[in-house]
Amino acid sequence: MATPTLKLNPPFRAEHIGSLKRPSKLLQKRKEFDSGKCSIEELRQVEDEAIRAIVDLQRQVGIKGITDGEFRRCAQLPLFTSAQLDSARARKRHMFYDGVFDNLEGMKHVKPVPPEMLMDYVPDVAAFKEHDFKGADTHICVSKLKRTKPFYVPQFEALKALTKPEWFHLRHGEYAYPKDVYKNDDEYFADIALAYQAELQDLYAAGCRNIQIDDPLLAYFCADSMIRGMEARGIDHAALLDTYIKAYNACLKGRPADMNVGLHLCRGNFRNGLYFSEGGYDRIAIKLFREINVDCYYLEYDTPRAGTFEPLKHLPPHKAVVLGLISTKFPRLEDVDDLVQRICVSPQCGFASHSEGNLVDEHAMREKLALVVRTAKAIWGDI
Repeated sequence: MATPTLKLNPPFRAEHIGSLKRPSKLLQKRKEFDSGKCSIEELRQVEDEAIRAIVDLQRQVGIKGITDGEFRRCAQLPLFTSAQLDSARARKRHMFYDGVFDNLEGMKHVKPVPPEMLMDYVPDVAAFKEHDFKGADTHICVSKLKRTKPFYVPQFEALKALTKPEWFHLRHGEYAYPKDVYKNDDEYFADIALAYQAELQDLYAAGCRNIQIDDPLLAYFCADSMIRGMEARGIDHAALLDTYIKAYNACLKGRPADMNVGLHLCRGNFRNGLYFSEGGYDRIAIKLFREINVDCYYLEYDTPRAGTFEPLKHLPPHKAVVLGLISTKFPRLEDVDDLVQRICVSPQCGFASHSEGNLVDEHAMREKLALVVRTAKAIWGDI
């Protein structure tokens, strides 16, 4: 077996996490579409204009890993019938996990979600209940899972971020799939893995060489609140983490050698800067860095809630890490000299994991992206 080697360019010295602040014109047009006041073609036109502008902005500030800002999320709609359009409008998809489970045969859209189907020990579930958020939707497995169409290939004109394979499993626990469909987690994740393997091959064929997987759930294992909640319900959190690591490796099995795969551990990026989990990476560092077969990690380090850099000692020499030291949650600009002393660089998360985004306007977002590039150049001379 060949010795693993470090992959760089990508990841680049100056990176970002994918989602960018959506312009008000796009948000307004999406509201019109949701209420039936404009056609999908009219929405597409505004999306295309916004994507061209955000790609140009990234080039202007010096970012090399270009994305479309996730501007098509909320409306990843092909040519639907009127009934299908009505269904899509009813869902009003705006979540960062759009694309995979909503396109898998065997998944069912559920709205509203019965409270008993949400596991209280999951940090974002607890936060949503505390803030009394209403009307959230989800997807659950109701029959054998099968990929019958691409997830992201139609959107691949710039690099796209894949969704994590264990998202609904952790949130819904025993309700994630019926036991007459899958006898156990291994069977469930085996079919999900087949879908991911096919998607990665299709993305590669379309020219994609850099995959970024956005995963908040692995960071939840850093949170004492979730660990206590699981233990109170008799759940073996160490065994569950092992299950998810095994699922990741199955999903990535057989990927082309020159395809870079990065894993972003998000700590929550709901509107107006709300986060969900605290705690250093210490508890999961060895398994995270040494057992998951990815090439690099995007780690949030913008506040003390992420702990120290000590866990990075477990990072193997053939893997890279991008440290998210620049906050996307608030407009205050960090000091470049301070960032240089701490090593960097990327924003700690996306600027708009949800449609509304954080308390950062488009000008501040541009300045933040430019700061990422300036900081990288200050450290390495180039990005």
